[in-house]
Amino acid sequence: MMKLQSLVLAAAAALTMTTAFAIPAGTWSVAAGAHYVDPKSDNGSVLGGAYDVDVDGDVRPTVSGEYFIANNVGIELLAAIPFHHDFTLTDASGNKIGGKTQHLPPTLSVQYHFDGYNMPMNVKPFIGVGVNYTTFFDEKINLSGADLDLDDSIGVAGHIGLDIPFAATEAFRIDARYMDIKTDASLNGADIGEIDISPWVYGVAFVKQF
Repeated sequence: MMKLQSLVLAAAAALTMTTAFAIPAGTWSVAAGAHYVDPKSDNGSVLGGAYDVDVDGDVRPTVSGEYFIANNVGIELLAAIPFHHDFTLTDASGNKIGGKTQHLPPTLSVQYHFDGYNMPMNVKPFIGVGVNYTTFFDEKINLSGADLDLDDSIGVAGHIGLDIPFAATEAFRIDARYMDIKTDASLNGADIGEIDISPWVYGVAFVKQF
């Protein structure tokens, strides 16, 4: 959470800065690439603390669109095809119960691009903060007759990245996002606890401005 707070503070500071603007208001950009969702190491426990939860990571293609509402300030929407996650519930004796789920994590962010700062190799860092909405579906657990349900999640998202231009309107992007994703789990309609995924999401993409 301290990392996320640092991202938010840095984004707020960046939005108050002045610069020689290089990305004018009205510009559009599209980024196509792939991201790896890396859940935090401690994903909580369920059934009154009887089972610890471990959620695996996954990588999928992603696409984002950004519209610049002011010079160097954009509104970005990230979308992806569904991510697939295996998970394991483990009790104190080491007994394990497996399962899996899919989710879609659309994320809307306000971003500041440090364009026009004459940085080495003309690289263009950016930073942003926004909101993530994650919807879970196709949940399965390896228990006979059991019906698992994971509630949708809404949380804060932070974003940092670097665009490396190779043409006037094209760039290679590397980025990282923090997403506050927590879901309430229920089994056959009964609440069994909260699962805290809250991943870092690492990605690469090709970016085109219009």
